[in-house]
Amino acid sequence: MLKDHTYQILGSRVDPTSYSEAAAQILVWSSELTGRYVCAANVHMVMEAFDSPDFASIINQADLVTPDGMPLVWSLRALGVHHQQRVYGPDLTLHVVKAASEEQVPVGFYGGHPGTLQRMVIALQTSFPQLKVAYQYSPPFRSLTSEEDDAIVNNIMASGARILFVGLGCPKQERWMFAHREKLTLVMLGIGAAFDFIGGTKPQSPEWMQRIGLEWLFRFFQEPGRLRRRYLYQNPRFVWFIIRQLLGSKRS
Repeated sequence: MLKDHTYQILGSRVDPTSYSEAAAQILVWSSELTGRYVCAANVHMVMEAFDSPDFASIINQADLVTPDGMPLVWSLRALGVHHQQRVYGPDLTLHVVKAASEEQVPVGFYGGHPGTLQRMVIALQTSFPQLKVAYQYSPPFRSLTSEEDDAIVNNIMASGARILFVGLGCPKQERWMFAHREKLTLVMLGIGAAFDFIGGTKPQSPEWMQRIGLEWLFRFFQEPGRLRRRYLYQNPRFVWFIIRQLLGSKRS
């Protein structure tokens, strides 16, 4: 999980870790007055970074990058991390929230549709009654003015939240966390669809589909228009380029 124990998948850093290790580290960081951010990497994120050196730099400067998608888990295993398991954003959220509730660490939530955000917070507080939700805000679906952004930063810091869950979707949430890492002295987790899944506004794929890497197919049939390019264009490209990387590693 440390930066000297990381791996590169098509130029993006991915860290061998587990739910317990990641949650424990995030709780440790939450006690520091330092801005940190955590990314949950899947094929979509890796291919966005593959096509954008600027975005790749953002991922590679994160404090922790978990293998959120099964193709990345398989890639890490092929690179020598034989027992790597998936560290999936929505499930990592639950592990971190559980640890935060037990340690009475205040958390915040930034992103999502207002109704989805409210449902998510209710669901989490129902499951973890001791959870301290210090902040929650659903930003407008447009670029914020500098004054609005400053007000949001001030409100987050004034709330006392030490862990901020960010659900703006990839790559927007990663860019937002990077841009705010020096303004917000807390730990930020980019968790994307977790807002919808935990809030119950979108269904999750069955566990058997997740285990064999077919979660993308389930999500594609749910939202074919929005996800067409991500899955029908980027997924085959990932397969082609990761095979080339792995073959190159074996030759070396």
